[in-house]
Amino acid sequence: MLQTVQRTAKVKRKKGAPASVGEAAAGKATPPHERFLEAFRWMLLARTLEEKLVSLYRGGQITGGVYIGKGQEAVSVACGLFLEKGDIFAPLIRDQAGRSAFGEPLVDVTRTYLGSRLGPMRGRDGNIHRGHPRDNELAMISHLGAMVSVTVGTLMAKRFRGEKKFVGLTCIGEGGMQTGAFHEGMNIAAVEQVPLVVVATNNHYAYSTPNEREFACDDLVERAAGYGFEGYSLDGTDLAACLDVIGGAVKRARAGRPPQLVVASVLRLSGHGEHDDASYVPEEMKRQAFARDCLKVAEQTIIESNLLDPDTLAKWRKDVVAQVDDAVAAAQKEAVPESDKEDWCALSHRELVDHAEENE
Repeated sequence: MLQTVQRTAKVKRKKGAPASVGEAAAGKATPPHERFLEAFRWMLLARTLEEKLVSLYRGGQITGGVYIGKGQEAVSVACGLFLEKGDIFAPLIRDQAGRSAFGEPLVDVTRTYLGSRLGPMRGRDGNIHRGHPRDNELAMISHLGAMVSVTVGTLMAKRFRGEKKFVGLTCIGEGGMQTGAFHEGMNIAAVEQVPLVVVATNNHYAYSTPNEREFACDDLVERAAGYGFEGYSLDGTDLAACLDVIGGAVKRARAGRPPQLVVASVLRLSGHGEHDDASYVPEEMKRQAFARDCLKVAEQTIIESNLLDPDTLAKWRKDVVAQVDDAVAAAQKEAVPESDKEDWCALSHRELVDHAEENE
């Protein structure tokens, strides 16, 4: 059965739930979600990091493109925050907040963008295709929609090994939802009833293509019933709603319910990449409720609800700047790969290459 949740109101914290951040303890108001302040800190870190990456890119220190998730951090952080050890996470290029919440080291981000050979991809696969497969963070495939099938296959492999109580979560934009790979992955996920959560961010433009040229249904969440998923929609600018709905979807998938589709409505607050000025977005759209800056909305909630004092907020900002600067400085000191000295190969282990060559 299709289930649609339109959530814009704040979600009350569960009775007896512990404060997730020490500064929110004695004398402070109750957060709209028990992990609200924790999530806000990851959002703040992601925004600060990406602003630094943009600066480095414009200064000619980053080769390739920079694609940031400005305006999508509330959705992204909820994707990584509720996953546990043994779960599978397949983020995309705008999911830095979720990556950080899932446990991706900050220095591995800067190493990848700055080409360090010590990074997770050893400087050999652009700057956005990084991952940590051994830690269950899958490396992104550029072909949109492909990560759904990859995640489904990984979940099926875990099931074949007899593992229990795991889930997989992958992200997609509304443009990627129109690809054949996406439809194939969604179909097999439902047929095999794998514990999958797909979080789709409708940022109203697939690069410069508006929604009306992408799909004809009224709301993308309506597709959930056709796939055999349970579907939920939400305001992607509302951090509490993102935590509640996405966290709930992860919980339901873990409990054995059908695969979950969550569709969040936002507006990307930057171009498709830093090479794109997004001049195709009309001013009227920028005034819509879904065009709010989720970081500013969350901070406003913190101030108005007296969850933190201004000094603590200032300290948090100072702390994340220091973390980002340290990660950048560390990566800048490291050597880039030397192609004639690297033992690169398409397969994960050199022994596999040697075996293949022996059998040619």
